[in-house]
Amino acid sequence: MAHLERRLGLWSSIGIVIGITIGGGIFRTPAGIATRVPDPIWMLSVWVVGGVVVLCGALAFAELAASMPETGGMYVYLREGWGRPYAFLYGWAQLVLIRAAALGGISSVFGEYCLRSFGVDPALHAEWADYLAAGAIAFAAGTNVIGVQLGALFTGLSTLTKFGALALLVVSSFLLGGGSSGSWSHLAGNGAPVQMGLYGLSLISVLWAYDGFADLSFASGEVKNPQRNLPRAIIIGTLLIIGIISPQMRRISTSTRSIE
Repeated sequence: MAHLERRLGLWSSIGIVIGITIGGGIFRTPAGIATRVPDPIWMLSVWVVGGVVVLCGALAFAELAASMPETGGMYVYLREGWGRPYAFLYGWAQLVLIRAAALGGISSVFGEYCLRSFGVDPALHAEWADYLAAGAIAFAAGTNVIGVQLGALFTGLSTLTKFGALALLVVSSFLLGGGSSGSWSHLAGNGAPVQMGLYGLSLISVLWAYDGFADLSFASGEVKNPQRNLPRAIIIGTLLIIGIISPQMRRISTSTRSIE
């Protein structure tokens, strides 16, 4: 029986966790969360609570990945725990619904933001955004079909790009806050009450932004020393995402709300 070659080390695996998780959700959700949860402390708590939930999931997947380091991730866990029929149905659901919807949402954000970066309004050229989204999916798929090392390299480069974009947004939010239309006082709450229903809705958006922490498990069969590296990569990657993204999202979302 043929097996995939294990070529991914610890740092490559951590890069995959971070690169997959940081996507369109993190760039799209802050403004909406700031509108629903107008108090900065409560707003930050949404990201913290979401991070705690995600960390619990990461710990669970770290244990499963170390116990069953096979390519397939959640498919393997369902197959061993509940049987092949449930795993089969899950696999098809991933193909035609779960993964397709997630990739469509993320790539659509990429297409729209790419047009805006060139001064083109995506609302006036929706078909261009769709073409860019489809091209991004094809390019990402091609790099991973060619080889896992090339895919990991591309993921690492995209991770650096995303962190750079987040850092630029944070710096820009502070600079824009010092103009005539804004000030540092905008980082304080506006006194509006926080509704628990909208808080819960914001938590759903946060969980979508954090989604991807478990996707390394799909490549478990290509990770070196999986019993050691898989759990470490999942946990370290998730902690880095929570520790870096939560404070940045608080600044971005608060300043975005004040500017809008």
